[in-house]
Amino acid sequence: MSLATLRLAKNEERRLRGGHLWIYSNEVDTKATPLKGFSAGQQVVVEAANGKALGVAYVNPQSLICARMLDSGQTAFGQKQIEQRLKQALELRQQLFPNPCYRLIYGESDLLPGLVVDRFGDHLAVQFNTAGMEALREPVINALQKILDPASILLRNDASVRTLEGLPEEVSCVYGTSPEDVELIENGVRFLAPLSSGQKTGWFYDQRPNRAWLRELVPGKRVLDVFSYVGSFGVQAAVFGAEEVWCNDASELALDKAHTNADLNGVGERMNTLQGDAFDALKQLKDDEQRFDVIVVDPPAFIKRKKDQKQGIQAYRRINELAMRLLNPGGYLISASCSMHMPREELLDIIRAASRHVDRNAQILAEGMQGPDHPVHPAIPETRYLKAVLSRINR
Repeated sequence: MSLATLRLAKNEERRLRGGHLWIYSNEVDTKATPLKGFSAGQQVVVEAANGKALGVAYVNPQSLICARMLDSGQTAFGQKQIEQRLKQALELRQQLFPNPCYRLIYGESDLLPGLVVDRFGDHLAVQFNTAGMEALREPVINALQKILDPASILLRNDASVRTLEGLPEEVSCVYGTSPEDVELIENGVRFLAPLSSGQKTGWFYDQRPNRAWLRELVPGKRVLDVFSYVGSFGVQAAVFGAEEVWCNDASELALDKAHTNADLNGVGERMNTLQGDAFDALKQLKDDEQRFDVIVVDPPAFIKRKKDQKQGIQAYRRINELAMRLLNPGGYLISASCSMHMPREELLDIIRAASRHVDRNAQILAEGMQGPDHPVHPAIPETRYLKAVLSRINR
């Protein structure tokens, strides 16, 4: 069966020819191909204004990004192509990581827009974040079963982005039996992550290379992990030789998991936790005259939309100032932002401004981004979202 056509307005194919995968609603010739004539998730052949075919995409007329490119052909995209993309993604991860613990599919960067797959050994956590990828649910699951033969596949379709796509939020096991906790190994350290009840897919693999910075920084030091979740930075710090570690998070469940993970690695006696709002917790630590040699500040996205940028930047500056006030002279600060709408230059300036405000001097030692299991699509800047800055904060 032939696919319907989506025609672009004049000169709107340039980004696609440069490798971009997104089509915005204002780039479509809606007189020739009205968006209301398509259903959410429908596959179409995209044409330039001159009628030349550019490839196959899926459409969602409800979304500002009204179409996402899937392939350069003109026939329906299905399980065969999904298997090819999955094998290519798997080959990369197997070459880079000694253990089967990584983000296996990172959406557009793995040419499967709207799909996220995290691997925890024999168990998979999957997110279908767009209507177009939701329409491909069955062939995706079939491809994962065929190529990986997993013990279980859990759908973590509870991300708010699904609401924007007109999709319901849900968590369901569609293959095998998904355990409550899954084990993973990162930088040689063992962890249990809450698969069905945790944040996102249960773990944040993107910070892996930045957590490795701790190996050289923390031996014999006192470490504070702010927004610690289940102790990803803090437990690694303890394993890497920190004398004492404090983890702060708002979630009691997350901090219980942090203790479990510390015990799992034989460093439970060095782990302390502080539950509560991070801003309040850091103020309390300051009032208690606590000091640390290494502090990690890895908050959730303070800037989720462009209109939140001013308020979000203020929040990043406040939390970094509070952290700097707790650092011993010559201490190290790892400051991160997963806000796509904040450029790296802004985070660097926040470090500069915060250090001057507390009468300290910052030295930038390194900058990091997400790990290679979250590859960057060179035509889509939004795929490079994570920023991390390692600084030494002097008097």
